Amino acid sequence: MTSNFEKIEEIARRRGFFWIGSEVYGGLSGFYDYAHLGSLLKSRWESEWRKFFLGLDDNFFEIQPAEIMHERVWQASGHVESFVDPVVKCRKCGNVERADKLLEEQLKESFEGISMEELAKVIKKHNMKCPKCKGQLEEVGVLNLMFPITIGNDVRAYLRGETAQAAYLNFRREFETLRKRLPLGLAIIGKAFRNEISPRQLITRMREFTQAELQIFFDPEKMEEHRKFGEVKDYKILVMPVKNRENNQIDEVSCEEMTKHLPRFYVYHMAKVQQFFLDVLGIPRHLFRFKELSDEEKAFYNKYHWDIEVKLESIGGFLEIGGVHYRTDHDLGAHQKISKQDMSVFADGRKFVPHVLELSFGVDRNIYAQLELCYKEDRERSFFNFPRRLAPFDCGLFPLVNKDGIDGKAEELKAFMKDCGFSVFYDDSGSIGRRYRRMDEIGVPASITVDHRTLEDRTVTIRDRDSMKQIRIPVADMAETLRKFISGTPIESLGTPVK
Repeated sequence: MTSNFEKIEEIARRRGFFWIGSEVYGGLSGFYDYAHLGSLLKSRWESEWRKFFLGLDDNFFEIQPAEIMHERVWQASGHVESFVDPVVKCRKCGNVERADKLLEEQLKESFEGISMEELAKVIKKHNMKCPKCKGQLEEVGVLNLMFPITIGNDVRAYLRGETAQAAYLNFRREFETLRKRLPLGLAIIGKAFRNEISPRQLITRMREFTQAELQIFFDPEKMEEHRKFGEVKDYKILVMPVKNRENNQIDEVSCEEMTKHLPRFYVYHMAKVQQFFLDVLGIPRHLFRFKELSDEEKAFYNKYHWDIEVKLESIGGFLEIGGVHYRTDHDLGAHQKISKQDMSVFADGRKFVPHVLELSFGVDRNIYAQLELCYKEDRERSFFNFPRRLAPFDCGLFPLVNKDGIDGKAEELKAFMKDCGFSVFYDDSGSIGRRYRRMDEIGVPASITVDHRTLEDRTVTIRDRDSMKQIRIPVADMAETLRKFISGTPIESLGTPVK
């Protein structure tokens, strides 16, 4: 039986979503190239993320820092010393695996945050072997995940291991230029680089990947308040606290109830994160949760840490695709100590180092989750039912035949729709049925067909990808109708049904 990973990989390669990097030279593990459809899908996801999270506050802005950063940045952050993964090496074939992930895959349990000593005990207890040759494994060791580089002849630097540090370095200048107001949000969508020892599972575990993060700098004395909390106080979020681990139970808890355990500032942003996934990305409610990390699992500087997870059949459970982290003043304090630059601000009559709430998202993992959760099969076809605003193209546009002036009219309408701001996939080859199937398979939500009747009464048909229902509308209404359809209006209410 073909796995979901295999299905997604086959379609991704055949249709042009993504494929392994440096493919003509045999590929380079952990590096993937986004092809034309994948690039469009990823761009749409990032646009929706920007629109939603930068819209939470007038003082939230996106920045684009450098991807290569000074060595001392990563010394101050602790990455040079402690950004490591536990690894095991096969004595026979030399294959190296990440120890905790090897155990998770073979024992179907979580080993996040487990010490090297405990990992070694589990490996010995279960007599774990090399997954490639069944050889004996050596003792558990460590691998630093940073990518060091040399600039010029002697300046040592690193490819950034995360985007967050760039926001902390830019904070003081941004605070000064943005009229010294808190909270201040600095968002970054960009590349991070980690020397993952055994990347696998397509674009969910890579060495070069994209993060979307919002670092929110705020006054710690105001963490028990948020001016918009009233908008979400009755909203129920899906949570699995540490105490529910044994029974794997997800609770639905109102934001008001959650404030018994977490500050209002934190809970408000949890609610907004969930709304983004459920309302914007269309993730089914029963496949989403926040998972609380225990003290052993979370980073020592995170006072509160809840992972954002989505349930995927391909991995047999929930995949972490982001997190909400209260990092206190750890990062600004560390850079203040090492750089000798003052990171404090003066606000509300006192001087203090701001605290940070981090909303962090793995873009590539989110793209994979969209592909898997939106992939559908029935007796007639396979297709992606992406949320309409996320699809690679807004619509397909076809001439029924390439003669009698129909093709010329279709070209004219294609130009018109592009001028209206829509992304249009024009296709004039093959039967109309085959063209519909091609649009379905790459997730295009609407297909517009120009036919003989278009020349007679200036009307066209629009077909809905999901229901396969069609309506007929005037050419003059095409742009407005498509806008309403992409916004979620059912197609049958937008025109005359086609039998």
